[in-house]
Amino acid sequence: MEKKKDIFEDLYIFEMANSHQGSVDHGLDIIHEMGKIARKYNVKAAVKLQYRNLEKFIHPDYKGRKDVPHIPRFESTCLSYEQFSQLVEGIREEGMLAMSTPFDEDGVEWCMDQGIDIIKIASCSALDWPLLTKVAATGKPVIISTGGKTLSDIDKLYNYFSHRHIHFSFLHCVAEYPAPMEHLQLDFIDKMRKRYPHVPIGYSGHEAPDNNMVAMMAVAKGSVILERHVGLPTETITLNAYSMNPAQADAWVKAAEDAKQMCSLKKDNGKYISQAEIDSLNSLMRGVYAARPIKEGESLVREDVFFAMPCHDKQMNSGEFHEGMIASRDYEVNAEIHEKRKFTDINLVRSVVHDAKGMLYEAGIALGSDFEVELSHHYGMQNFRQVGAVIINIINREYCKKLIIVLPGQKHPSHAHKVKEETFQLLYGELDVEVEGEKKTMLPGDIQTVLRGVKHSFSSRTGAIFEEVSTTHVKSDSYYDDPAIRNLDPIERKTIMRNW
Repeated sequence: MEKKKDIFEDLYIFEMANSHQGSVDHGLDIIHEMGKIARKYNVKAAVKLQYRNLEKFIHPDYKGRKDVPHIPRFESTCLSYEQFSQLVEGIREEGMLAMSTPFDEDGVEWCMDQGIDIIKIASCSALDWPLLTKVAATGKPVIISTGGKTLSDIDKLYNYFSHRHIHFSFLHCVAEYPAPMEHLQLDFIDKMRKRYPHVPIGYSGHEAPDNNMVAMMAVAKGSVILERHVGLPTETITLNAYSMNPAQADAWVKAAEDAKQMCSLKKDNGKYISQAEIDSLNSLMRGVYAARPIKEGESLVREDVFFAMPCHDKQMNSGEFHEGMIASRDYEVNAEIHEKRKFTDINLVRSVVHDAKGMLYEAGIALGSDFEVELSHHYGMQNFRQVGAVIINIINREYCKKLIIVLPGQKHPSHAHKVKEETFQLLYGELDVEVEGEKKTMLPGDIQTVLRGVKHSFSSRTGAIFEEVSTTHVKSDSYYDDPAIRNLDPIERKTIMRNW
């Protein structure tokens, strides 16, 4: 079954703000233009409105004032609840999500009454706790813009909405209109993704409307939500310096979709390498050729061969050659060498070590210099990538600490301990564990305790690293279900390394 997409994933937000100019018909025209773009590129899109009850939002003494920023614009473009309801219905008819930014508690009530799909918190309201309390009580998905907010501010918001179990996301935003390029700080997207790994991160842009490079860079940084102000110019309506007309919005979506294609991996948990790429590189490789007449059975050293292009099909290339190879046939001078490099247990161990190190690097886990590495190969090194684990022994006193690395597709067979009690905490990846026949999938941060005598096993489809904290580890205290493993001497199923 295909995994259901998160409501925030790959979401484009067309922010109407006051661009409807106080006219329902003009607002519906904007919505229709955005719907055409969403259908053209087959993307998930939302149109965002702004809700304020101006009767209460503006202080009585300031109503009608022309000398106070924003008040004239808000009053001149004011729509009623019923008029906004018409716009919401228009958004739904175009097959898009309906969003709104409420700036007061009455606006939140409007969102609920109209069944708005997502509530947006504007940067200026991100620390308005009375408003946030009202929004959180709705249980609706929430998107929070973070313009002008420090990391400490954003941490407060993260904890506030996390503790209330609200599904929310953050948008990196620079609240300048328009935002100058030198102030965009797109690297902050990286910071937010690392600091809040389970929160979708997006980008709300206010740069010049013809600039699509920023959106592409935001996608490359990992943004899953993109937001821009949009409008529809007419003979009497001119857009502001940061709002896009429909043609610019079309180009913006296309640029972002192109960026997603350029950035997306084509293979799960790895890098896709096309045959065209392989053929291109093979055409530039150096092949191995005989530098002298070679007899079958001779052991080859570097002086016996030379490396030159081209490298023909099935011919050994320069990277595959190693001294000590035994010639399987006679070779004349300048003849192509056609030998196969034997894949020994040493080669297997080396490749496993490289992969284990790479997973630690990706997880950001530093080991220091005082540890012991154990390869647990229950059915031999040849089958290690299917059955086994990399065990890093860090501390073994009255208490014990280990890191266990499970390679992608690897399983550790069912066993129990009579002396040791252990607790696992997953640090990286996903881990499937089975304890006394009960199966569960662990995610980073999850904890599983295994009592003495309890059978357990674990595996990972994508690879995982977990920390094991236990009582003292005692050799020969692992009792496996499979007699083929149980009858092996521990030396036969373990390879110990002091340095890697």
